[in-house]
Amino acid sequence: MQKIIKTEKVPIKLWLKDIDQGAMEQARNIANLPFVHSHIAIMPDAHQGYGMPIGGVMATEGVVIPNAVGVDIGCGMCAQQTSLHSLESDKLKALLARIRKTVPLGFKHQEKAQDQRLMPKPRSGVPISDLQIVSQEYKNALTQLGTLGGGNHFIEIQQGSDGRIWIMIHSGSRNLGYKVAAFYNKLAAKMGSRFSSKIPKKWQLDFLPVESKEGRAYLQEMAFCVDFAYANRKLMMERVKDALLTVAGPVQFGEFVNIAHNYAALETHFHKKLLVHRKGATSAKEGEIGIIPGSQGAPSYLVRGKGNVESFTSCSHGAGRKMGRKQAQRSLDLDQEQKKLEDQGILHAIRGRRDLDEAAGAYKDIDQVVENQLDLVEVMVTLKPLAVVKG
Repeated sequence: MQKIIKTEKVPIKLWLKDIDQGAMEQARNIANLPFVHSHIAIMPDAHQGYGMPIGGVMATEGVVIPNAVGVDIGCGMCAQQTSLHSLESDKLKALLARIRKTVPLGFKHQEKAQDQRLMPKPRSGVPISDLQIVSQEYKNALTQLGTLGGGNHFIEIQQGSDGRIWIMIHSGSRNLGYKVAAFYNKLAAKMGSRFSSKIPKKWQLDFLPVESKEGRAYLQEMAFCVDFAYANRKLMMERVKDALLTVAGPVQFGEFVNIAHNYAALETHFHKKLLVHRKGATSAKEGEIGIIPGSQGAPSYLVRGKGNVESFTSCSHGAGRKMGRKQAQRSLDLDQEQKKLEDQGILHAIRGRRDLDEAAGAYKDIDQVVENQLDLVEVMVTLKPLAVVKG
């Protein structure tokens, strides 16, 4: 932990020294909510989001805040070790080409609906028809299953410090999660007056009581989206593994590692049952395996949680942005960013100026981000990028 601010209703505990003004203002806002418990934890990759900083962790009593979960519900990482020790450039290029043929990227969906048996079941055991938005979007979701999406989502082939080739995927719940988030955030805003809320509208922190019909409905649909995002990553991983088998011949695969970073979960902290909101933050319970990705020009890390209660047993979800997308496209030098990647021998996805929003220069120094949270996690494997597919 780098700093504690004690000027608000509850302390703000920061795992970074420098935080942008917008994110700090949002941290102060959530620290003054009437139902927040103990303190706010701000991870070292934090930057401004909607309502709550990305990289923020907050525990509440009795309420859930859709904007403190985020619009890409269940977005997260997965990774899998292979038995390969190396992969030649020609095979890497062939692998990327095959991935692009079998995994729809960006706004693309599957041409055909995927097998319904791959879809999750509602955790509560209720029928899909009881989930208002999920049931409306279910048919579309069958064509979104196994698709990457755009933005900062990626498929990456990596060289591990353990001497093995790894596959890593970052993706979320696609349009399904967005629709659920948008509907319930709008509903929470509409219902605010019913709860006599004195929270300023400009904070974008409208809430739902967890015991209300609407609050229970959101939590059920949110959980489905988290599970859908997991199923989405798992199917993509299977398609990438199939592509690797085609290109490289017989390959064995290690344990499938998965960790989400946009969700709320009922957990016990400080002897109380609390709803922990992790927005751009991942769980780091003692012994729990997690993933902290870098940019496409920097390493990622497989980590083991230390169960630090000061962060509500959480850690960062990545390097974190140091500049916005438009700012990166305007200010970064295309030739320079491409050269950085090419000098490292990385098969990258920076083709033109529009891609600079995902250039390495748009992100914080992942090594510093990891160093700032060594009280939260320990590094198990360092994973250097070899080849990247972006949405």
